[in-house]
Amino acid sequence: MNLTISGHHLEVTPALRAYVVNKLERITRHFDQVVDIRVLLKVDNQKEKERRQRAECRIHVKGSDLFAECADEDLYAAIDLLVDKLDRQVSEHKNRIGERALAGRTAKREVLGGEGLGAPLISPAA
Repeated sequence: MNLTISGHHLEVTPALRAYVVNKLERITRHFDQVVDIRVLLKVDNQKEKERRQRAECRIHVKGSDLFAECADEDLYAAIDLLVDKLDRQVSEHKNRIGERALAGRTAKREVLGGEGLGAPLISPAA
């Protein structure tokens, strides 16, 4: 898994990097087919201070890309919200993959005439 953490208009300190890595471990613990993670931390020049700190993340998993972004007054709170959103997206993606696999196994059973997958296709001669 590749992890890239970059910052726009702020310096990514070792403490901030460690915090992001620690939070992203939750996602890799729930889904092990993560290929690439790109995190962008930035400070916007907005007049409203509540949404100035932004965190964005793009995760490339086997089958698709997931993206989330959050803004908050505190960068650490924005990272927490971001990881919560990504965790929900990863679990939904994992459920979709499981449903597709289940549908594929059901279709194979229907083709085989309702018999189990381990049943022989040719009946033995009597």
